[in-house]
Amino acid sequence: MLSVQFINENKDAVIEALKVKNFNAESIINEIVSIDQYRRDTQKNVDDNKAQMNSISKEIGILFKEGKRDEAEVAKRKTADIKEDIKTYEAKLREVEEHIHKLLTEIPNVPHISVPKGNSDEDNEVIKEGGSPVTLEGKPLPHWDLAERYDIIDFKLGNKITGAGFPVYKGQGSRLQRSLINFFLDEAQKAGFNEVLPPFMVNEASGFGTGQLPDKEGQMYHVTEDNFYLIPTAEVPVTNIFRDEIVNSEDFPIKYTAYTPCFRREAGSYGKDVRGLNRLHQFDKVEIVVVEHPERSYKMLDEMVAYVESLVNKLGLQYRILRLCGGDLSFTSALTYDFEVWSAAQEKWLEVSSVSNFESYQANRMKLRFREKGEKKTMAAHTLNGSALALPRILAALLENNQTTEGIKIPEVLQPYTGFDMIK
Repeated sequence: MLSVQFINENKDAVIEALKVKNFNAESIINEIVSIDQYRRDTQKNVDDNKAQMNSISKEIGILFKEGKRDEAEVAKRKTADIKEDIKTYEAKLREVEEHIHKLLTEIPNVPHISVPKGNSDEDNEVIKEGGSPVTLEGKPLPHWDLAERYDIIDFKLGNKITGAGFPVYKGQGSRLQRSLINFFLDEAQKAGFNEVLPPFMVNEASGFGTGQLPDKEGQMYHVTEDNFYLIPTAEVPVTNIFRDEIVNSEDFPIKYTAYTPCFRREAGSYGKDVRGLNRLHQFDKVEIVVVEHPERSYKMLDEMVAYVESLVNKLGLQYRILRLCGGDLSFTSALTYDFEVWSAAQEKWLEVSSVSNFESYQANRMKLRFREKGEKKTMAAHTLNGSALALPRILAALLENNQTTEGIKIPEVLQPYTGFDMIK
């Protein structure tokens, strides 16, 4: 979340910048500034009263030593009154601080200056296209038909066992799925990311730290008895490794990668765009997470985008990179690039990755700080993450774009992992 200090120092700029996200912040920002002034006045009253009480306490000791018991008793009664005033002010202070905190959680992150204006994904800016165009003979089959023909993914069986959006991968399909996970993890390690295997459920504090709570609780599966949440992405547990931590600036960049299943309720999703692997309630993903110095976070964002681009290139997929407009940018992100790959059979672009810089927004929520070498003062770090990559639509594109009359070709980079070069 934004800090009160940042809002106080950049009030008008924050209000103006949030208009790019189609968020009218004027009223709530003015309220925060006003309440914070009251908070500071209240804090001054607490400090002044404590100083007065300390002074009187010293005076009482002197009076007792001088035998002026009556005057000392009067002074003691005065300190008792001051103590009650301090309790009253501190209670007001807690109440005000809680209210400010609640207001801060309702304000989205300020978008980067490069974020274009817009209302929806139709206004996103295509900044690059790459890969070779897909040309297939005849009418290509969509991946759900290919999955049935080659018996590699069973959507009906998944529906029987659990429900829609929980497919069962079979035979060469499950081998291909596992191969993609291992390939992505190996590539991440080569790029300097340290692998971790985090829990697949998180507590409420972790959900709040990365911004899923209270904004997206309706999209997460909730284990009510224990108050745990099934993770929607590895971003949540991995970034929360650094919650309530102070790191050293010489450790930057701190780069992690993790494979996890991801669980999303996707409430309200329906229609042709959710068929097959297009939108699932459970899916696999390899995530990259970076904690970086504020002065270098946008250079790191460019490096992460280039890294994800290298993955889709190695898989031989036609792709494009988009800079998200304000209306399509997430609540917590300052700048996001989306990757889409071309689906030959569906004849449309499929989103397979988002790479984002959250600047200090998540760090403020998690109380993640860093300290420059030799300094005592701490500052908020910057956090970034990206999908590298999400498997369902990558798999859909690979199946559709590599289909032949003999079977489905496996990209060369995956063959050492699969042990076969064709699904037949």
